[in-house]
Amino acid sequence: MKYVYVVGTADTKGAELAYLARRVADAGVPVRSLDVGTRAGSVEVDVSAGEMAAHHPDGADAVLGGDDRGVAVSAMGEAFARYVVGRDDIAAVIGFGGGGGTSIITEGMRALPYGLPKIMVSTLASGDVAPYVDISDIIMMPSVTDFAGLNQLSRMILHNAARAIAGMAASPYEKTDRQQSIGLTMFGVTTDCVTAIVSRLEATHDCMVFHATGVGGRTMEKLVDDRVLSGVLDITTTEVCDLLLGGVLPATAERFDAIARSGVPYVGSVGALDMVNFWAPDTVPEIHAGRKFYHHNPNVTLMRTTPEDCRRVGDWIGRKLNACNGPVRFLIPERGVSALDIEGGAFFDPEADAALFGAIEAAFETSENRRIERLPLHINDPAFASGRSRRLPVHHLT
Repeated sequence: MKYVYVVGTADTKGAELAYLARRVADAGVPVRSLDVGTRAGSVEVDVSAGEMAAHHPDGADAVLGGDDRGVAVSAMGEAFARYVVGRDDIAAVIGFGGGGGTSIITEGMRALPYGLPKIMVSTLASGDVAPYVDISDIIMMPSVTDFAGLNQLSRMILHNAARAIAGMAASPYEKTDRQQSIGLTMFGVTTDCVTAIVSRLEATHDCMVFHATGVGGRTMEKLVDDRVLSGVLDITTTEVCDLLLGGVLPATAERFDAIARSGVPYVGSVGALDMVNFWAPDTVPEIHAGRKFYHHNPNVTLMRTTPEDCRRVGDWIGRKLNACNGPVRFLIPERGVSALDIEGGAFFDPEADAALFGAIEAAFETSENRRIERLPLHINDPAFASGRSRRLPVHHLT
């Protein structure tokens, strides 16, 4: 039997935890109530705070034995994450809380697989939830009022949340698609290329396209690690520019590491390496005054990478790819790397492109499995994506 896990901090919000558990059970699904508080709870639960804390690698005292609440909250989050990943009886998870509870519960939720239903009812849900959701599929639901005793509004919000999670648990998604899944990275300026590739592959492959905004690349690589993706068409590696040059949509230093660990077939390219992303013009650091900019919209400002920037980015990518021992083909479109980097375009700069291509080639170590190829095409040229030539992207994954 699988259960809906109802999670809260019974030391401060016992009445709410008991109420939410009852509402979920009333919807006709099995329930387990879990206390992730850092002190003794006030209501009966299926898993006590002490039992939960014992899952911390340093034991329960690392969670419950001190006076520093911040340390205790962090430790309980780790204990909860370790607890849930060891379970095989979870149908769904619903949690509620303020700052501490949200931090603890979402740490465990982020450790769970995509698709397993997760709802977090939180006082923080109307603000910046990126630290809590990260690259997971957690649903954040505003609590409207604080959790300081039940009232007519909090009962309604928790009732609705309970019905939502019960419905998800009672009718789980059933996978019927047997096609292999392939990950692709895309930005607005590489859309023509990626959509053409998807059009060619979608009859035989399940194509997952990720927006190359930092989060997109990280999500794609997590799915590589999770063995969900059987190959990657990493057309748009622009997140590296923001990582190295201070943009607002950066990769992490672990970009490409999942490719290296897994050995999945990989086709990469230089999509949108002509740009660094910032928000509105007044957010661009003064150090960049005098650089070439393109105002994509009122909230997004793009900065053209210089030859020096491109050499740095190209060297970093080339060295990272050297750790990849699976099938690797890295393709260089010599006539431009984005919709802006084309003759007559705002970012057309053959000198910068030449610096980028040369740096990648200089750092890249060719092997039997790992090759780099130049193509006399623009990245959005239909021929780049068509697969008609054995040297073009689609061929290597089909």
